Formats: sequence, C-alpha cells, structure tokens
Amino acid sequence: MNRLNGYQELEKKIGYVFHDQTLLKTALTHSSFSNELKLNKTDNYERLEFLGDAVLELSVSEYLYENNPAMHEGNMTKLRASLVCEPTLAFCAREAFSLGDYLLLGKGEEMTGGRGRDSIVSDVFEAIIGAIYLDGGFAPARKFVERFVLTDMERKIGFTDSKTRLQEVVQETGETLGYELLEETGPAHDREYLVAAIIGGEEKARGRGRTKKAAEQAAAYEILKSLHRI
Repeated sequence: MNRLNGYQELEKKIGYVFHDQTLLKTALTHSSFSNELKLNKTDNYERLEFLGDAVLELSVSEYLYENNPAMHEGNMTKLRASLVCEPTLAFCAREAFSLGDYLLLGKGEEMTGGRGRDSIVSDVFEAIIGAIYLDGGFAPARKFVERFVLTDMERKIGFTDSKTRLQEVVQETGETLGYELLEETGPAHDREYLVAAIIGGEEKARGRGRTKKAAEQAAAYEILKSLHRI
C-alpha cells in the first residue's frame, strides 16, 4: 500500500483529515520502525499515546457523567475502566477501521506478529486520539472517542466480560469449560499469550493477549460470536 494513500484511506475511515499529516504518521510509527531508520527516539507513537490516554479518560469520564445522572461514582469508574482497557480499545480499533493494517513496524516486530498485538494496536489507537487533539483540539478528539469507543457500549463491555458470559452459556449445556496455554512469546516486559478455549475436552477457539486473562477473554469472545451470543 502506498503510504500516502494509506494515510488518506485511514483518514476517511476515522472521519478526520489532519492539517499536519506528520502527526498521523508519528501516531502510526512503532519504535522498531524508527529505530531501523535511525530516527530520533521520540519519532514514534509513545509520546502521543501518553497524551491520547489522558484525552480518552477525560472524554469517557465527561460522557458518562453527562449521560448517567443517577449513576454513582463507583459504577462510573468501573464502566470507564471496561471501556478504556487494552482489549476493548484493540477491539474497537480492529472492528472499526482495521488499524493494524496501517502500522509502521520494524522487520523484527512485523515477523513476530506485532501488527496483531493488542498492546500495540491499543497504544496506537490512543496515539491517534492524541494526534487529533494536537491537530484540531478537544472537540474532534472527543468526537472520535464517542464514535469509536462510546457507541454500542454494551457489546464492547461484553467483550471484556466474555469469560463470565461463556461460563454461563456452557453451564446451560452441562459441559465443562477450560483454557489451555499454548504459547508464550516476547520479552518479559511485553509478553504475549496464545490460549485455547476447551469445551467438553474439545478445542473451540484460540485467543491472543498481553496477559493470560486477556487471551482467555479473546478466545471466549470468538466462541460467543460463533454461537451468536454477542
């Protein structure tokens, strides 16, 4: 994919055209890519992700506060945590605009599956929020969050609670549900796990995640989708 065409395609999908397109490029750039090209250590998404995380938290908090006048603080905190966690953001990014397709990765990161790694995809998602904020201010950044995070919240929250929901489904059939760790890859500070969900002694789906629980959630979600229970 031509890089410029790729940026324009992504802008169309997210509904925002950057005045300064270098912000978008930086938001999509992993440190492995900038390292290979011997760019500055800050020429990657990490600083934008730091900013985007704050904008995301404020956008979600403000939305929940404004739209749930009877909801207590503790419940709003739990709901916000479900919406801004790594698995949910990666899910939003993949489902809405296949964000992994647009990442700029080094060869090593590409070969080890970085394009599909939740930790990277969710961080880049937040970096894009930060880039939009710097380029156009809080209003378009909040609009982005409302469109891609705060719509269809029940289903997105259901994704983060897939294990519990699948357990309830399996209990109805009287079968047993378990998870098996198949693979553990990456350095200690950035592990990725591959897990199989086993029902009645038979593997039904696999999931990847930065933690074992996240991988189990992903596998459970795949089964729920196949059963049309999501």
